[in-house]
Amino acid sequence: MGDLSLAGYRALAEFRYQIRRFLHFSEEQVRSLGMEPQQHQLLLAIKGLPPGIRATIGELAARLQLKHHSVGELVNRLETRRYVVRSLGRRDRRQVIVRLAPSGSSVLRKLSLAHHEKLEKAGPVLAQALRSLMKQTRIGPRNKA
Repeated sequence: MGDLSLAGYRALAEFRYQIRRFLHFSEEQVRSLGMEPQQHQLLLAIKGLPPGIRATIGELAARLQLKHHSVGELVNRLETRRYVVRSLGRRDRRQVIVRLAPSGSSVLRKLSLAHHEKLEKAGPVLAQALRSLMKQTRIGPRNKA
């Protein structure tokens, strides 16, 4: 098994650093509106689903990489705040479909615009870190430190 070069480790560390900077910004923005980051991620997951995919608890759990019951609790909290509305599936009444409520759409729009603006500024640095990482982390005998 090969190893990474020192440059490869540095590239990986820089990429992780740039990701953490963006995530820190995101978490601060979300918390400034009295929400938790996973609640924001859930709103974004609902709005950003590909065409034809329904926002079921199971689908949202897969998208967020969370357990089914954890997503159910997130939905409960967001429903209490009137950011989402749940309804039963038309064909399968056991299925719960989650939709954004107008207030959820509004808060998501505000957060998404702030995130987009941040990415316009930080994106080039993040992209460069990713390019460097991809270039430096080819594992093999030629890249040994």
